Amino acid sequence: MPFEFENLGMGIVLIKPKVFPDKRGFFLEVFKSEDFTKAEIPNIVQVNMSSSLKGVVRGLHYQITPKEQGKLVFVPKGKILDVAVDLRKSSPTFGKYVKVELNDENHYILWIPPGFAHGFQALEDSIVVYFLTHNEYSKSHERCVNYSYVDWPIKEFIISDKDLQCSPLEKAEVFK
Repeated sequence: MPFEFENLGMGIVLIKPKVFPDKRGFFLEVFKSEDFTKAEIPNIVQVNMSSSLKGVVRGLHYQITPKEQGKLVFVPKGKILDVAVDLRKSSPTFGKYVKVELNDENHYILWIPPGFAHGFQALEDSIVVYFLTHNEYSKSHERCVNYSYVDWPIKEFIISDKDLQCSPLEKAEVFK
């Protein structure tokens, strides 16, 4: 299997692909349906990409039922601090979050299951992030938690006007 799946708790999985380097560079598989299905990660139906400057915080975004999204997050260029916040009210880890550095050197992929808000901070300029989701985007189901819920490493934030308007966790629409 070209992947190592490491359970980080709360259903979040760090995926470490096998990298095949040679004098030309390297090769790796980012997604393989059979392997991911065995790891209980659903098939992907949509792929999104973003690019950001150092300090940018995007998130904390999620979609409510019935359009909730699980996300695979992969960084082919640059370095980010990726964050997943548990929004499952009945979970013993409700409100807790996991932080993982994803970058173009470790090639890690993070699986964030439905029921979590997701966000990241760009730790250097010109980063590129891919989000592979198991459910399509739905504007009417989109929600967010205010970025200030997380202690970000770079304190000079660049935040969209939209993300500045996100509710604090206490007022956010969450999962059962």
